[in-house]
Amino acid sequence: MATVAEQLVRTLRDAGVERIYGIVGDSLNPVVDAVRRTDGIEWVHVRHEEAAAFAAAAEAQITGKLTVCAGSCGPGNLHLINGLYDAHRSGAPVLAIASHIPSTQIGTGFFQETHPAELFRECSHYSELVSEAEQLPRLLRIAMQVAVGKRGVSVLSIPGDVADRRAAGPLSVPVTLVEPSPVAPSAQDVTELAALMNAAEKVMLFVGAGAVGAHDEVMSLATALAAPVGHSLGGKEVIQYDNPYDVGMSGLLGYGACYEAMHEADLVVLLGTDFPYDNFLPQARTVQVDIEPAHLGRRTPLELGVHGSVRETVAALLPLLRTRTDRSFLDRMLLRHARKLERVVEAYTSGVAQRTPIHPEYAASLVDEVAADDAVFTVDTGMGNVWASRYLTPNGERRVIGSFRHGSMANALPQAIGVALAQPGRQVVSLSGDGGLSMLMGELLTLSTYDVPVKVVVFNNASLGMVKLEMLVDGLPDYGTDHPRVDFAAIASACGLYAEQVTDPADIRGALEKAFAHPGPAVVELVTDPNALSIPPKITGDMVRGFALAASKTVLNGGVGKMLEMARSNLRNTPRP
Repeated sequence: MATVAEQLVRTLRDAGVERIYGIVGDSLNPVVDAVRRTDGIEWVHVRHEEAAAFAAAAEAQITGKLTVCAGSCGPGNLHLINGLYDAHRSGAPVLAIASHIPSTQIGTGFFQETHPAELFRECSHYSELVSEAEQLPRLLRIAMQVAVGKRGVSVLSIPGDVADRRAAGPLSVPVTLVEPSPVAPSAQDVTELAALMNAAEKVMLFVGAGAVGAHDEVMSLATALAAPVGHSLGGKEVIQYDNPYDVGMSGLLGYGACYEAMHEADLVVLLGTDFPYDNFLPQARTVQVDIEPAHLGRRTPLELGVHGSVRETVAALLPLLRTRTDRSFLDRMLLRHARKLERVVEAYTSGVAQRTPIHPEYAASLVDEVAADDAVFTVDTGMGNVWASRYLTPNGERRVIGSFRHGSMANALPQAIGVALAQPGRQVVSLSGDGGLSMLMGELLTLSTYDVPVKVVVFNNASLGMVKLEMLVDGLPDYGTDHPRVDFAAIASACGLYAEQVTDPADIRGALEKAFAHPGPAVVELVTDPNALSIPPKITGDMVRGFALAASKTVLNGGVGKMLEMARSNLRNTPRP
């Protein structure tokens, strides 16, 4: 007799799902046992359900396919919620199986009782309770299609006794998952957008992750408009490579001339970005192109909002634009960008190869050099985001995944697990902070158990560096940010992993090369300077007071590795005063 759990698992497998991340337990046992008895799908036993959701979300982001995580009733599925928030905000198609208490006990205050269908509603497009076996085929089909079609999370809450009942209908439910199609803008919107661009003398493009797949079109647009191109953190891997118009990044981690270009332009064009920091936007002279209508105008007043995919919109726009011969605005911004990088890079490169504790900027630049050309980096929130945004060089093949919209700690290691399992043979590097790694350190055991060849680079400064910086710019003494130093290499070794601790900067490259060449999982712990907060050598009171409005210009304007080389190369044909 086939059970509801078997029907669930067979349907997922036949739809292309290869693994389910989670922790076994009580009400979830029928589902786990169904996985055991079904070829072509595996159970990945993580050490915390939060890690299960992060891993599933990262797999979905790297493959674009539906992924699945699961949690047992009550506390088990509650642990999924943080990772599911991150998945939902990242647009990752994830189905969460939230097992539930016995159906006859719901509403009685039973042991471990919660109401998961309600709890997960805020971090999902679809969250429903399966109360009868007959419901499962239809609700499962809807949940899967909603996750894929709307690019986000679906949740099915299934009581353990319902999962163990006899299935209604076929053992595998046919499901055809339909991907969302590109959105063509209206002809009227394209005409109006072209008119605004043709009327403006100084146009600036600000690009986000929504421009994926449109690199060539955006470069053609920048050429036609003689426009500098800036980006958000999410847009870095999409647009910064092969970009002769690059002026850096805006936002709390920003650098270069992006902020100035945006505020000096006659027209700012937001392409595929829902950039949340409205205080960095000029709040005027702005147009926006986005595939999601709800994003249009919610961060800044618009002269025009265009509902459309970036690639399709720009392709329709290009034939309508006038030819530009005046590059003065673009050249001025490129020159300013290069000078800003030159001014600050020296402070973070001069002699750091001999300084201890290790400067994290120097270590991050070496990670960038040693890593493979098609490596996937997962990045912890906090100072890890700083090093990734400044020192990882995009090339069109590399990927950078982080908790860029939800801003959760502890994301990097479980995300790396999901990526490595989904794409065996591809180098996966987790840039972990000591704070983030400490929160989900049990996932080192997951690496060991499944021999997942993730390379974990731990920046260990015995401090919550980003929080310390936040206190600094708020004029507060840092408190509760520092903690006793932990020997993560020793812990990793005790978990059965190859591990090395590095305290001398001269040893970093060798340690990275050995770890990256190791056939299995490896941990390189870098003991870094807790006072390296990515700030310029001199901070004035005005800089600190101006942080809220212009952090990209001041406090966080640190060294940026190979981006200086990129900026200089972009200036080859630019006249200098």
